[in-house]
Amino acid sequence: MSAVMETKSENASFGGVQGVYSHASDVCGCEMTFAVYLPPQIAEGQKIPVLWYLSGLTCTHENAMTKAGAQGWAAEQGIALIFPDTSPRGDRIADDPAYDLGQGAGFYVNATQDPWAANYRMWDYIVHELPELVFEHFPLDRDRQGITGHSMGGHGALTIAMTHPEIYRSLSAISPIANPSDSDWGRKQFTAYLGEDEATWAPHDASILMRDRGYPDTVLIDQGAKDQFLDLLKPEALAEAAASRQQPTEFRLIDGYDHSYFYVASVIEDHIRFHAARLRDIP
Repeated sequence: MSAVMETKSENASFGGVQGVYSHASDVCGCEMTFAVYLPPQIAEGQKIPVLWYLSGLTCTHENAMTKAGAQGWAAEQGIALIFPDTSPRGDRIADDPAYDLGQGAGFYVNATQDPWAANYRMWDYIVHELPELVFEHFPLDRDRQGITGHSMGGHGALTIAMTHPEIYRSLSAISPIANPSDSDWGRKQFTAYLGEDEATWAPHDASILMRDRGYPDTVLIDQGAKDQFLDLLKPEALAEAAASRQQPTEFRLIDGYDHSYFYVASVIEDHIRFHAARLRDIP
């Protein structure tokens, strides 16, 4: 049976179409909204490569869609962009007064603890349910997928791709939460969502995964040197883990930049070109 998807909006953009869509998610138990940018090359009738962009704390599908300035570069490179939401949402969905837990802060894990376990299954949503819907409704190439993200989304991109390199054939991150097991942006959320056994946290810590398994291609990491959250992101742990296993990594610490979308917009061209080059090379 075909999955039902509702079109919220579609706008012409750089010769392509920026759309926003919603669907009833069985995984999250609520309506989920996501955005897809289809470049003009879609009109040529061939399936095109896909770049997933995972957003950070407090964000929805809309932040990167409107602030990253990504569509023009995606149109130039002939690559589609997918912007999922960052958590389940709704009046009946568990939440927390703090900005860094609950709605807007799913951390791309499958929660196992109450009250979060019923709905907070963002790992399964990103890796399994949403791709099935997207590939059913859009002419995109399942064999040519890359993934990136910012902050909490960079954490999600790194952990998901290192766990599933057979799915995600290119990987980058912008200012990722790099070592959440040793950060207040991680320990708090992992305890709430996954429980106190830190062994259950390891599959969701990019620095641990980098040290233990790495990734089969070069990884691009961008970090602003004036990021106000450096003590929470812990990029040095990820850099040390990559060096310990001799992981090919392009790690750029860029002077003058902070954690904002002004920084994301300043580097997004490089990330789209990085992914497009690798996805084009896949037979």
